[in-house]
Amino acid sequence: MKPRLRDLVVRLVRLARRVGGYARGRMVAGGVLWRRSLQFRVTVSTLALSSSVVFILGMVLQHQITSRLTETKQQAAIAQTLQVVATAQKELVGISDQDALPDRLQNVVRKITSSSTDDGSGSSAAGAFEPVLTAGGSNSTDSAGPIWKVPEGLQRFAEANQVAHQIHTVDDNGTRTTYLMVGAPVTSTGRPIQLYLLFPMTAEQNTLTTVQNTMLVGGLVLLVLLAGISNLVTRQVVRPVRQAAAAAARFAGGELDERLPVTGEDDLSRLAVSYNEMAASIQRQIRQLEEFGTLQRRFTSDVSHELRTPLTTVRMAADVLHASREQFPAGLARSTELLVDELDRFEALLGDLLEISRLDAGVEELAAEVIDVAPVARRAVEQVRVLAGNAGSEIELDLPEEETPAEIDARRVERILRNLLANAVDHSEGRPVRVTLRATEHAVAITVRDYGVGLRPGEADLVFNRFWRADPSRNRRTGGTGLGLAISHEDARLHGGQLAAWGAPGQGACFRLVLPRRQGEPFEESPLPLVPADAVSSGAANIGSGADYTITFAELRKEDVG
Repeated sequence: MKPRLRDLVVRLVRLARRVGGYARGRMVAGGVLWRRSLQFRVTVSTLALSSSVVFILGMVLQHQITSRLTETKQQAAIAQTLQVVATAQKELVGISDQDALPDRLQNVVRKITSSSTDDGSGSSAAGAFEPVLTAGGSNSTDSAGPIWKVPEGLQRFAEANQVAHQIHTVDDNGTRTTYLMVGAPVTSTGRPIQLYLLFPMTAEQNTLTTVQNTMLVGGLVLLVLLAGISNLVTRQVVRPVRQAAAAAARFAGGELDERLPVTGEDDLSRLAVSYNEMAASIQRQIRQLEEFGTLQRRFTSDVSHELRTPLTTVRMAADVLHASREQFPAGLARSTELLVDELDRFEALLGDLLEISRLDAGVEELAAEVIDVAPVARRAVEQVRVLAGNAGSEIELDLPEEETPAEIDARRVERILRNLLANAVDHSEGRPVRVTLRATEHAVAITVRDYGVGLRPGEADLVFNRFWRADPSRNRRTGGTGLGLAISHEDARLHGGQLAAWGAPGQGACFRLVLPRRQGEPFEESPLPLVPADAVSSGAANIGSGADYTITFAELRKEDVG
């Protein structure tokens, strides 16, 4: 028996868990629906409030009906009792023989019953009744009728010569019957005699049951109708709002011709008209900005191309002068060298302008192939090592021992790292610059950390802007064009990666490049934090990711702050 009992308990526990899990799931689903559906909230709220109103109204009506039925029954029963008392007094006048008292009481009870039936009083407002006559209470043999049904409390009132009534339930061999009992004294005899009339409340109870059932069914039907009506009315209001939300989502997704239908002249129609006017205004402004951006990119591209020819001519003349500078006086020779240096910078600026105009036009393509990222980082370091040596900064490499293959465009990644390194050297103030490479299954991250002047609050969001400089008054060592970080930002976007910056005054700056190991494959976490581990916690520290550009980055995660 014990193993069977144990199996039964285990089954019951499993069933309870399943029922609990299902109930929790339904509650969660209901909570989600409650938060997301205005129509559901309004319908449920209306149904709950209506249920409360119907319940209170039903209780009030039931109490009123019960009170009215009971009061009417009492008044009719007391009147009927007084009539019967008068009849009993006539029949019991002059009783003196004690031995004949029980028989006389039985005769009077029979006459009361027959007379009430003959004169129609049995069908009066009080209804049928059972008469009881007694000369000594429940324990006396001088009684006629079911005296055991009369409660002692009512008997005490009647024995004290008072007319009293009481509602009492009698259990007769398992059959429970509720009576309205009225007791009164019979004063025409020398011996105290009491008369009780027992009026069954069956008809009133049946009436109350019918009223309760009618009110219950009517209340349920009313609640269903209210729920349907509230759902229909709310739907008429919510449906246009949902249409407006869907239209706004499509408009935000780029469907600028999306508009709301306007029907009627009500508040929702005016809302649709206002939305359409707003959408049309935004569409005009966006198109104007697009046209302006197109013209600006075309102007930059055309100017860059047009400057190529005169620049080539000037370059040829400058090279001739530079080759003959030893024959010139010292001042003229120095001017020739400065001319060549500025022409080199001018050519670099034109090249960057052409590159960024192609990126803006979206004509650049990614020539990605699976290669090891570490050699790309080494080549970028070698290209700026001379510059770092002139600035007195040492470049430290922290690369993993194993290969870190990734599907990248080596030329663009190398250009990103070269720009980051040149920027770090220019702001390192002669301190070391550290390059760190790490990889996970889905991403490769490279950080370029310097310990120079750092970035003031808000500047981390501006470093990727075109031609922006942290301090225009500072002497630059690299002679950059001001477009390197902007181009690097676009190169990272082409790879589907992230380029972000961190900096704090006096603590230096850190730039982090995160690239997916396979093109088109998303990644969630970066192998390296953006905020260096050796950074001192400070409210002045700030983080930027170039969010003003077309690339979109995920929110800063916990590993980014430590």
